[in-house]
Amino acid sequence: MTTLRQLRFLVALDDTLNFSRASELCNVTQSTLSTGLKELEERLGVQVAERTKHSVMMTPVGKELAERARGILSEVQDFEDRAKRENAAGTSSIRFGTIPTVGPYLMPKAMPLLRQRLPETKFFLREELTDQLVDGLMDGRLDLLLLALPHPLPAQIERQVLFSDGYYLATPVDHPLGNRDTIGADDLKDRHLLLLEKGHCLQRHALSSFSGITLDADESFSATSLSTLVAMVEEDLGITLLPKLAVDGGISKGHRLHLGDVAGAIPRQVALAWRKSTPNVDVFKTIGACLAQARTQLAA
Repeated sequence: MTTLRQLRFLVALDDTLNFSRASELCNVTQSTLSTGLKELEERLGVQVAERTKHSVMMTPVGKELAERARGILSEVQDFEDRAKRENAAGTSSIRFGTIPTVGPYLMPKAMPLLRQRLPETKFFLREELTDQLVDGLMDGRLDLLLLALPHPLPAQIERQVLFSDGYYLATPVDHPLGNRDTIGADDLKDRHLLLLEKGHCLQRHALSSFSGITLDADESFSATSLSTLVAMVEEDLGITLLPKLAVDGGISKGHRLHLGDVAGAIPRQVALAWRKSTPNVDVFKTIGACLAQARTQLAA
């Protein structure tokens, strides 16, 4: 098979018309260059140059092949340069999946930071439920996930916890708990919570937010979004737990309701997740640092 090395020898000879100078350009001995060109001629079945003791003249076919070799080597250089740019930036594009109870509140604050730290990287954001995101990561449809733990993950997935996310109890302002700044487990006993529909990990996290106590869900209603829950509470249709991230991100802004800090609740852990086989761990950790910084800015 014709090698790139042989093509470089051919181009160098065409450029210099001198075996000695061509070998210097290629940083090889003259014997190595002559042998390589001889092997190329035998492989192609043509003579690329006419040689004498005092001169070298490219044959017409040798001249044509040298020109084509330049194009090939240029393409190879572009190929290598593309890989180097990819390595320098970490990756040129990231297919980034996030759950709906985290992404909408964190990503708007994080994107300017990400663009500053990774200006050459394009982010393609996808919002799905946790199980769909995990499937997408495992089958290669997604590169990186932003999700909430605890949640069972395959052994092939690595995770990095970014921050803890506690809860506020959202109640109508005239609710019996509407004058409490702090809410305890005993305050929630025998009370039914409006929650997201099954499939949202927040539903499970909210119901198990107190160790040893199982909270009850209002089975008459389940919401598809936190915004719907906020609207239902505002209309005095129930109470719910809201993640502090969502509140800091503005979910309750403009709504008339009371927020009480849920003391002693077990927070969910917001984390990044990626395949252990990925070559982009350093880039993903940079992204994680930006997301953690964005969370701090939201809380300020």
